[in-house]
Amino acid sequence: MARVLLVDDDREMRVLTGTVLKLAGHEIMEAGDGEAALELLERERPDLILLDIMMPGMDGWEVCRTIKADENLKDIPVAMLSVKYGKEDIEKSLRFGAEIHITKPFNKDFLLETVENLLAGKA
Repeated sequence: MARVLLVDDDREMRVLTGTVLKLAGHEIMEAGDGEAALELLERERPDLILLDIMMPGMDGWEVCRTIKADENLKDIPVAMLSVKYGKEDIEKSLRFGAEIHITKPFNKDFLLETVENLLAGKA
């Protein structure tokens, strides 16, 4: 069982994604925006972060860049989970430090396989 931080301003998406991961045995932490995620990361250390891109205030790319610039957090795998699917969007996610870019709506089995691979150190 891993601790996964879900960061998404869409509550329904957090519930859906969280349910999929909980049924697979993972513990879920949630944040509704980038600032809340960074505040939570000051107190908690998840094993994996699933991060939306389009959020009010600080977008997911900036949150990812901030996480990867922090010595205490940089080793936590980050998967961008977004409706943005263009080549430029995917390249930007990887350039900002994410291990993978997953497009919403996602396939449940693909999400679970990706989470397991990231937790096992296979990007």
